[in-house]
Amino acid sequence: MTSDRDTIFALSSGRPPAAIAVVRISGPRARMALEQLIGRVPQPRRASLARLRDPATGDVVDEGLALWFPAPNSETGEDMAELHVHGGRAIIAAVLAALAKLAGLRPAEAGEFTRRAFESGRMDLTAVEGLADLVAAETEAQRRQAYQHLKGLLGERAESWRQRLIEALALVEAGIDFSDEEDVPKDMMARSLELIRPLAEEIGKAGAGQGERLREGLRVAIAGPPNAGKSTLFNRLARREAAIVSPFPGTTRDVLELHLDLGGYPVTMLDTAGIRETNDPVEREGVQRASERAADADLVLWVLDAALWRDFPTHGGIPSAPSAATWLVVNKIDLVSEAERQRIESEFDKRGNVNLISSATGAGMDELVTAIARFADRFLHSRTRPSRARAPAGTPKGDRHRPAGCPAGRRRGA
Repeated sequence: MTSDRDTIFALSSGRPPAAIAVVRISGPRARMALEQLIGRVPQPRRASLARLRDPATGDVVDEGLALWFPAPNSETGEDMAELHVHGGRAIIAAVLAALAKLAGLRPAEAGEFTRRAFESGRMDLTAVEGLADLVAAETEAQRRQAYQHLKGLLGERAESWRQRLIEALALVEAGIDFSDEEDVPKDMMARSLELIRPLAEEIGKAGAGQGERLREGLRVAIAGPPNAGKSTLFNRLARREAAIVSPFPGTTRDVLELHLDLGGYPVTMLDTAGIRETNDPVEREGVQRASERAADADLVLWVLDAALWRDFPTHGGIPSAPSAATWLVVNKIDLVSEAERQRIESEFDKRGNVNLISSATGAGMDELVTAIARFADRFLHSRTRPSRARAPAGTPKGDRHRPAGCPAGRRRGA
């Protein structure tokens, strides 16, 4: 670490206005910056009340807390200071402007504090990735995974893999270099392979993409024929009027997205246009997009109008490759008689894939949301997509079989 390196500064807290703003300074001139702004250097790692002054004019900018972290015991491994001030836009702008006037200081580039922490050995690459994921985490599952990476869980595993590879390599080299020595065993290569095979399997499992799937979340497409109540279901999940609802077929033209936290897991719901033949070029484009998004989804909710259930499965469909899972959702159940409802349950229960709901009244919605959350738990923690043919015990009925005529998606990467 060179002493002539730039000293950097930046707002390290959230976007203003806020109650408190944290301005971080890192580099060889961080000490000088404190002396110029507050007239002293506080005791290391202890918050100290201070008045911040503009070094050019001497005017008081704000009153807040100052902290000093001398190298190497700081986040970046360099001399580092923090200024905790009031989070108004004018105050933050004045503090940053005062720092910019000091010789040798400049605004930090995006990610530069983390890069300096990596360069000084305070963080490894897995911890850097974990920090980025932790900042971007929106759900409890994402937070847990990111925190484990930040605290070195993956880094420790990688280090253990490295040590085992070195051991295996040493056995191979010994077998080659000392092959003519009588006291050296002749099965060194076999011993090496005994170490390598389970290691390769372990690394393969770790790289199966679970972390990436958890970052992206589960993608659920709401599809089906026009006027089945797809947009009403979408709005019920959003708990607001996110999609236009009307009794006229073809109202939904484009694909709408909704990001949800279900049971701590990230889920993206997609409201798609009704699947039907149409001469309207705009609606036809919407139908095409709906088919494509449903085909790329991890789970498809194929919505039917309860009054038209007898038309299923001849009532539309998406010709495509088999999807990971397609559930049948019979909507508007509040508009049919109890006898008709029992007939629907009896008919579809034979197939093992019915979810009876009313997106208008909310009937059956809690059960549907719970089922989606359980599916997300299995999907985001499995190496591969859940099988359609043999669902594990406890799988919601709608996940066990894909009924004929339902939309089908393709596997990612296929």
